[in-house]
Amino acid sequence: MHFFRLASVFSLALVAVAQDISIRAVKRAFNAANIPNDLDIVFRPTALLEVSLPQAAGAPITLHAGIQVPRNDTAGPPVFRVVGDVGHGPFVVATVDPDAPTPQAPTEAQIRHFLGGNFFNEGGRLVNSTPAISEFLQPTPPAGSDAHRYIFLLFDQSPQFAHQTLVNATTSIALFNISQFASAADLGNPLAGTFMLVAPEPDA
Repeated sequence: MHFFRLASVFSLALVAVAQDISIRAVKRAFNAANIPNDLDIVFRPTALLEVSLPQAAGAPITLHAGIQVPRNDTAGPPVFRVVGDVGHGPFVVATVDPDAPTPQAPTEAQIRHFLGGNFFNEGGRLVNSTPAISEFLQPTPPAGSDAHRYIFLLFDQSPQFAHQTLVNATTSIALFNISQFASAADLGNPLAGTFMLVAPEPDA
């Protein structure tokens, strides 16, 4: 882990409601947070993945890469949109935490926080009428931990994905490996992605 690099990203993260607007900036943020190395992925995005977290009161929080979000604002479930010429789909969306239980000792990583397929691009919004393999799990970094990275990735869905047997609704969410899963399910490299930082609540 590159703790100083991650700490730098954390210090620069802005709590704001603003989507990613630059593929180059997203790629730069992923590299600064060491995400491609830690997930063992090739990250050359060709589109922008917009992730919005609905709020009980007020406007949703729309992520930009590296945003710090208070844990209590992350209940979700997220709404996904795509900006760019990626076609109609289907797509797979995955969310992983490579920092569990702590960034210094990620012995349970990756935690699978979401995995769903059969998303289709309907005017930019990603719509899915089938159950997710892993429904969205709210971030829960433990007390005393540094902030965790919660990484959202968009993949083209292959025919093989419908027949994969590596993960189902009862498979442990711990010790997941998105790179190995993407290879086994023939998903290729991510088309787009973004991420947020979530720390434990101060009174946790």
